[in-house]
Amino acid sequence: MAVACAGVAQGAKRTVLKPGYAWRLEAPLGLRTPAELDTLPANYAQRSVPSDVSDAWAATGNLGGAGYQEIWSERRPLSDFFFRDAFSAWLPSFDKMRFYNTRIPMTLLSYNTGGTRENAQDRLQATFSGNANARTQVGAMVDYLYSKGSYPSQAAKNFTWGFSGSYIGDRYEAQAFFYHYNLVSKENGGITDTRYITDPAAVQGGVTTVNPSTIPTRLSNAHTRVRGQQAYLNQRFKIGFWEEQRDSVNPDSVVSRTYVPVTSLIWTIDFNSGMHLFRDDASGEIADFFEHTYLNTSMTEDRASYWSLSNTAGIALLEGFHRYAKFGLAAFATYDIIKYIQPSALVTPGPGLSSMPATAAPEVTDNNIYVGGQLTKQQGSVVTYDATGRLGIAGRALGDVNLSGRLTTRLPLLGDTVSVEGRGQFTNMAAPYFLQHYVSNHFVWDNDFGKQRVATVGGSVAMGRTDTRVDVEVSNVQNHIYFNSAYMPVQHAANVQVVSARIRQGLKAGIFHWDNRLTLQTSTDAAVIPLPRVALYSNLYLKFRVATLWAQVGVDCDYYTAYHAPAYQPATAAFANQSEVKLGNYPFMNLYANCKLDKARFYVMYSHFNQGWLGGHDYFAVVGYPLNPSMLQLGISVDFAN
Repeated sequence: MAVACAGVAQGAKRTVLKPGYAWRLEAPLGLRTPAELDTLPANYAQRSVPSDVSDAWAATGNLGGAGYQEIWSERRPLSDFFFRDAFSAWLPSFDKMRFYNTRIPMTLLSYNTGGTRENAQDRLQATFSGNANARTQVGAMVDYLYSKGSYPSQAAKNFTWGFSGSYIGDRYEAQAFFYHYNLVSKENGGITDTRYITDPAAVQGGVTTVNPSTIPTRLSNAHTRVRGQQAYLNQRFKIGFWEEQRDSVNPDSVVSRTYVPVTSLIWTIDFNSGMHLFRDDASGEIADFFEHTYLNTSMTEDRASYWSLSNTAGIALLEGFHRYAKFGLAAFATYDIIKYIQPSALVTPGPGLSSMPATAAPEVTDNNIYVGGQLTKQQGSVVTYDATGRLGIAGRALGDVNLSGRLTTRLPLLGDTVSVEGRGQFTNMAAPYFLQHYVSNHFVWDNDFGKQRVATVGGSVAMGRTDTRVDVEVSNVQNHIYFNSAYMPVQHAANVQVVSARIRQGLKAGIFHWDNRLTLQTSTDAAVIPLPRVALYSNLYLKFRVATLWAQVGVDCDYYTAYHAPAYQPATAAFANQSEVKLGNYPFMNLYANCKLDKARFYVMYSHFNQGWLGGHDYFAVVGYPLNPSMLQLGISVDFAN
């Protein structure tokens, strides 16, 4: 790692700089937790295929396109602005933001490309971080993704940029970032006949080969645009005392003074906004594709947007200021203002259109107040824990509850160190506004959903020497909200239990390595929460050095069992349950070589190389949407330590 190992020569003596490090923030009070610097060469190539997002990722095919998480323990509930959830894998977020302290300026620049002129796939990413001094850091990032797609009307383009900065002082801390994204995805509605993939001779008069770019699709002139930004600032004012260290020989002489913080006053301001647009100009396709049309038969232009401003004030008694202060304790209060906007609610349906079953206000503002507390122990190598609770006391969030906790310990066992973690969470949350009330050209609903309740308990055991990790989790879900086969949000009042176990096992002998992740999961009501019972990721490779060249050469595979996979509705960017088609039982395999030479990482990969000869031809993850065919891909990333 170039940053971690950098040094500067001064005369005959070489001064080694301290290693760089990265961290991320945790809501609601901005606690810092360690994160990895993005300079690791292993498995670098896999980032350029959609299936890298998850061991069971329901992708619509294209890099940058819509997708859905089918590993329950990693799935997040539908958000306040659910229209962008399908694209969240390619968008920035609070959880993904990283801060760096690198001592010397760092620029990570990467470029990935693949395909031919017809189906070119390109992504350019840059991350910069520099320190004015040991306490002050500024950063910037850019991410440009453009993928034409292998099938017609499937191109995706996303441009993200942002800035960050931090100051970590004795008495004052500040961490801030801003990012903006603009994603456009062509929507083809899926191919008209799946036999173009599974049995092309049946639909092409005996011709057995097919050019993916010529397969007819259900939509040809539709697109989705998702645009938004987030501005975040977290500040801590630390109150404490100076601790002096005196000379043992001369007690009147002060050798050093250290500031010991006791209490923090915390203020966080967080602004979020988002806009969703679905547009389709092909009037003939509109009538064939959509069951209902409420506003305009010649074209569709649905818009929805929101913005939120959150202020959180807290006070914390800090861990470690005294030998008896074994944990940190904090209390906080949050005031949220959220505005929802849907211009279609102002439009009056014309004659001859479907009758509109409900109406909604064009603008609605929520004012919510929460109170909460947090207990943490981040120091120490034996036991660490954190517990956070939040209660809604005013607004639409009245009665909302969010409780979460985690405890980790390390135990010696047979000469190894075993890490054991227990965790739990309980949420009782109001349904997002746009799932309650929405008006558009093809979908209108006016619901009165109850609060969604989810209780989850789980734990994990990890053994470093054997490279083994086992996770077990049980969830009870009540009032679950999902989209049904008519692409309408519905609520299931009864309880549904989901049980899952995940096993990660790495094996090695010399240069031979075999890494495996196995997920077993089951739902007590597969009509409400359908899941693949088994998901497997396996990576078999050689890892070795030739002089100063580090190399990883191998083949990996994503596989999950057949289940009732979701259908996708482009007008709302929503994934819906269906009970007619089962998908899965197909291995998606990549042949790759990852290398690192000095400060440069690079790879060559032949993705989906097994197409047509291993696993059959039924390579669909979403109903009507085939996965990308085989493609040669290349990439390089350079760590410029300035």
